[in-house]
Amino acid sequence: MRIETLAVHAGLRVDPTTGAVAPALHTATTFEHEPDSTAPRGFLYSRTANPNRSALEECLAALEGGAEAAAFASASAATAAVFQALSPGDHVVAPLDAYFGTGKLLRDTFAPWGLAVDFVDMTDVGAVEAALTTRTRVVWIETPSNPLWRVTDIAAVAALARGAGARCVCDNTAATSVLQRPFAHGADLVVYATTKYLGGHGDVTGGAVIARRSDPFFERIRAIQGSGGAVPSPFDCWLVRRGIRTLPWRMRAHCDTALRVATFLASHPRVEAVHYPGLGTHPQHEVARRQMTGFGGMLSVQVRGGRDAAFEVERKVRVFTCATSFGGTESLLEHRASVEGAATRSPESLLRLSIGLEHPDDLIEDLDQALGR
Repeated sequence: MRIETLAVHAGLRVDPTTGAVAPALHTATTFEHEPDSTAPRGFLYSRTANPNRSALEECLAALEGGAEAAAFASASAATAAVFQALSPGDHVVAPLDAYFGTGKLLRDTFAPWGLAVDFVDMTDVGAVEAALTTRTRVVWIETPSNPLWRVTDIAAVAALARGAGARCVCDNTAATSVLQRPFAHGADLVVYATTKYLGGHGDVTGGAVIARRSDPFFERIRAIQGSGGAVPSPFDCWLVRRGIRTLPWRMRAHCDTALRVATFLASHPRVEAVHYPGLGTHPQHEVARRQMTGFGGMLSVQVRGGRDAAFEVERKVRVFTCATSFGGTESLLEHRASVEGAATRSPESLLRLSIGLEHPDDLIEDLDQALGR
């Protein structure tokens, strides 16, 4: 079944009692069970399982081509569950360029807890190989990476991880299963911020871990989901599942407009650099062409004149909104170095752009007037 059809139907069924086509919202915290505490209808207490969460998890596994999925209250909670499933003394290889919160979580929470971590350039396969040890248990990929949108060769890194006895985990948030299929390239787990493109409307926070196969490691993640309790509410699950219905069509629009905006910016005299995998000048453009069906809706631009010039663009935009996050219908931009703080690796001249669903000409005109000449 093709992804457009799965996006509409996976995990959803016509209500057998009312005939309702749209899924109901199940706000119950507890469910009737038998005297011996068995739950013949599959639900006992909403922290461990809920009909809306089950529908979302079934959908996520189907979209990704995986065996199981576990939904969380945020991507940070999903990421933490993967690391919590490891043991003190285990080793993680993580990307230098990635969502700032992932590195912060590893450095500030899990390194003191006992995980060993090395951060490497994931686009350099040799550097990844050199970082592997006999204690490596997870190799974490984020591709395209945030905020420089570098592209990692998933198949090459997954093969290295497999050879070292480690799992390859891929954060697929920026690409989604519409544009990139990590399991087809050898990844073992896929992680999402469902807040972004899957929800797609900037009105829900969530995360997910999807497993290529059912195994004891994923069962540990599932156990952490239930015992730790960082689960999404029924309404959050309902919102993400509703957003997924239009995901394939939204992603195509995001991609088409982002390429037009990136092409415009690449030729603008006030622009120093554009980071977008769809441009032929991107250093991993050929890798992106090989493993992606589209280049995504995210790009970053470095403005000539540094930090002050970037701030001036932020002050002048009219259609773009200065805000954090991405993947919604409205276009956003922000100065990542300011958001990330003193430990940032983002260039001071860099603005991250989330390209929404507005007309591309309006976005280009807005950036043109904000950049000036």
